[in-house]
Amino acid sequence: MRGVRAASPRRYGRRVATYPAADGAGLTYDAHGPADAPVVIALPGGSARDPAYLGDLAGLAGARRLVVPHPRGVGHSPLDPAHASWWAQAGDVQDLRLHLGASRVVLLAHSAAARQAVSHALRFPGLAGLVLVTPSAASLVDVTSDAEAVAARRATDPVFRAAVAALEGGAGTSSAQAYDAWQHAGAPAGYAAWGTAERAHAAAGRWHLAAARAYLAGPPPDDLRAGLPTLTVPTLVVAGAEDALTGVTAPAALAAALPAGRLVVLEACGHYPWVEQPAAFRAVVDRFLAEVLPG
Repeated sequence: MRGVRAASPRRYGRRVATYPAADGAGLTYDAHGPADAPVVIALPGGSARDPAYLGDLAGLAGARRLVVPHPRGVGHSPLDPAHASWWAQAGDVQDLRLHLGASRVVLLAHSAAARQAVSHALRFPGLAGLVLVTPSAASLVDVTSDAEAVAARRATDPVFRAAVAALEGGAGTSSAQAYDAWQHAGAPAGYAAWGTAERAHAAAGRWHLAAARAYLAGPPPDDLRAGLPTLTVPTLVVAGAEDALTGVTAPAALAAALPAGRLVVLEACGHYPWVEQPAAFRAVVDRFLAEVLPG
């Protein structure tokens, strides 16, 4: 399966558009795929990484309308720190849903955006489904992560060791350029292997320091974890068996905490399943979408 790679977003067409947020800001989104197809909204992680790194999620836009919002302060969306925390941007997703006018939507989120997606689902009912891809779940579940154990299996890999050392050296927060450079230096730690496709993918999408600070500002609501047992929307959690950033135990605990949660762990896969194992990723996601959002 490693020989099958994600399709270019240009294959299915890409349109850049804006929608009005509740605070009056004009926020940007990319739309891939047929305009009349069932809608999947995909939230990029990072935090605050340019959504170009999502591509078209291994060709998901071939049969779906894939809508990818630019977080506040990223891409073409303006930054207002007062409205840019992940909790506040959960409301932006609702504004986007209203703008699109789709009666049923699946919300997909990668990595750090999982908390935004879960917060949105708790506050705004009516989603057809949730897909949480290698979610950063530390703020959502209380469980010991196995990420260090996963990393230990790669201890003899010099490229991986150098990437981990860069990450552990501390974020370069002296400037936006330093922060982006720090993230790119640590990029190899996010993949199960460091091949041609992985290197090309790691170069896509800048990280934005000011937007990341705003996104992570403020504590989560006290009742966020308590609300998980009430979240009955069908939820697919996809983890990578070799994900040294989030591990497997936290995504597994998140899936178990949700009444309609299910977990799929992809072998030989790190933090970016649509790049590392695109065929396996599409198989599990397509099967889930066929259940909750038939086209």
